[in-house]
Amino acid sequence: MTDPVSPPTRRGVHALLRAAPAAGADDDPRLAFRLGATLPLRVEFRRQLKRRRTQWTGIFLLILPILMALAFKIGGGSGDSGGAALVDLATDGAGNFALFTEFASVGFLLVVIVAMFCGDTVASEAGWSSLRYLLSLPVPRARLLRQKLLVALGFSFAVNLLLPGWAYLVGGIFFGWAPARSPFGGTFSYLATVERMGIVAGYACGQALVVAGLAFLLSVLTDAPLAAVGGATFLVVVSNILDSITALNPYRVVLPTHFQYSWLDALTPTISWDDMVRGSCLALIYTAVFLTAAWIRFADKDITS
Repeated sequence: MTDPVSPPTRRGVHALLRAAPAAGADDDPRLAFRLGATLPLRVEFRRQLKRRRTQWTGIFLLILPILMALAFKIGGGSGDSGGAALVDLATDGAGNFALFTEFASVGFLLVVIVAMFCGDTVASEAGWSSLRYLLSLPVPRARLLRQKLLVALGFSFAVNLLLPGWAYLVGGIFFGWAPARSPFGGTFSYLATVERMGIVAGYACGQALVVAGLAFLLSVLTDAPLAAVGGATFLVVVSNILDSITALNPYRVVLPTHFQYSWLDALTPTISWDDMVRGSCLALIYTAVFLTAAWIRFADKDITS
C-alpha cells in the first residue's frame, strides 16, 4: 500500500486522498475534497488559448488562404480549368478553392499543427516543471490526461474545420461563388458542395486522431515538447514515404497514413465509402492503442521533473 505521506506525484496517492475528506468537511460540505472539480475544462481551455503558439497558429491559418488566392491571381489563375487535378480547378469558385486548400494542407501542415496541440500539452508542463504542481493540487492523473486531451483535440478539430471554411469564404471573394466542379467530372449543386465539404472535413478530423494519439503518447513519454511534436511528425512522414513504395503491397494498407487522402472518394459523382470506412476504422484502432499506452505509462510514472 502506498505510504500516506508520499507526494501526489507518485502513483496511488490520489486513491488515498479520495477516501480522506478535507479538514473541516464535516462542518462545511463545500470544503470537502472533490476530485471531479479539479482542473475544469474551461480553465485548461483558457490556458491553451492564451498561449502564443495557439494565437499565432490561428493568425497563420487566416492568412494562408489569402496568400494562396493572391498567388493564383498573380499567376493568372490555374491555367487549365479543364484538367483533372484539384489545382486545375482551384480558381473555378469557392468550393474548388476550399477543396484545393484542404488537399494542399492535409498532408503536412495540418499534421504539424495537430501534433503541436497534442504533443505539447503534457510535455510542456513537464518542461516547465509545473506538472508536479498540477498533480499536487491534487489533480488525478487520469483526469489530468483526459482534460488536456479533450482541449487539445478541440483545438485540433477546430483547425481542421476552420481552414476549409475560411478558404471557402476567401475563394468566394476572389473567384466567385460558382458550385464546385468534381475532378472526376460533373458539377455539384450548392447543397451538394456543402455536403461534400462536410464529409471531407469530417474525414480529415478522423484521420487527425492518429497524429493526435501518437503525439499525445510521445508527450507523456518526454519532457521536451519539441521531441513530441517532431517525433509524431517524423513518424507520419516515414509512413507516407513507405506508403509510396508500391512494392510493399499488400502490407501498405496497415500504415496509418495509407487512407489519408481517401476523402477524394467523396468528390466522385457517386460517393464511394469503402476506403473512407477502412481508413476511419484503422485510425480508431491506432488511436486507441496510442492513447491506452499513454494512460498506462502515465499511471506508472513518477513525476519528478
